[in-house]
Amino acid sequence: MRYGPSNSDRINRINRIEADGLNPVNPVNPVKMVLVLLAVVVCAGFAARQTNSGSVGSPFALASWELAPGSEESVWGAGGVQLRRKDKPSAAMFLWLYEWNLFDAVDKGEHTHGTVLPKRVISVDQEEAAVSSAGIEFRLRAVEDGATVQLIIINRSDHDWPPLAAIIPCFNPGPAALRSSGLGDDEHRRTYFLGSEGLVPLGTREIHFRRELRPLIDRLSPSGQFVFSHKWPTSSDNAAGGILIRESEDGHWVTGIAWENYVAVQGHNPWKCLHVALRVGPLARGETKTVRGRIYLFPGNRSDCLAKYRKDFP
Repeated sequence: MRYGPSNSDRINRINRIEADGLNPVNPVNPVKMVLVLLAVVVCAGFAARQTNSGSVGSPFALASWELAPGSEESVWGAGGVQLRRKDKPSAAMFLWLYEWNLFDAVDKGEHTHGTVLPKRVISVDQEEAAVSSAGIEFRLRAVEDGATVQLIIINRSDHDWPPLAAIIPCFNPGPAALRSSGLGDDEHRRTYFLGSEGLVPLGTREIHFRRELRPLIDRLSPSGQFVFSHKWPTSSDNAAGGILIRESEDGHWVTGIAWENYVAVQGHNPWKCLHVALRVGPLARGETKTVRGRIYLFPGNRSDCLAKYRKDFP
């Protein structure tokens, strides 16, 4: 990842120019005075452009997280990136990268475990992150209302991935020791998926397959039974968008996870999580695919979040 010079670097550069040409002991050099003023203007403009683009001045910070060995939940082997408000640390969500594979993605099988990606690089200002292993990289950038996400994945396996191949990053309010208060939805009353008629309460752990892909799902299993059906029964209600939304307990905040290409949505697992199975198939051996995603976390409600999603993924 490339990062430009920090504000302190730019200030030090200006200070060196001032020391050369505007030292009170020396006569003022008009040419150097102009250069100094131009440097100040250029640096100010650069900082303003970065702030407007979201790369500097975001209200969010990104941080690496992983369960400590020996902790109660360490059996999960979870880890990834935390997104939190700088001015409100309790407003935070966690992205586990990543938890599951579906339908022969990465490994053969209907439902296999993902791998915690070991390499995590966080920028100095904590507004950019890259999480990766061989063949898989997630890039995150903090913005005004959450973060943009990009997955770059290469099929390094020994088989071609079919059209339904998907992986599931687990979006959640955090492990028990770090859990964000008010964003867990223990009663399953404040979480929503997008159905054909708009937002629908996600009241159970059923899996809602993408409407356009339902013929492929039914061909794969006419009964709707899969190896994961004991925990994620197949719903007859299909998803019409790759987004899950949750409102906070006090009704003041909303969060969501979205991907431009997806296979299914599901939630309310032990980590109080939101699962959007992002689609990585079909992908032949050696080929690469890029998928855009979005994390939302801001003061508002589910309608506000849906409006942002529709703008980001028209």
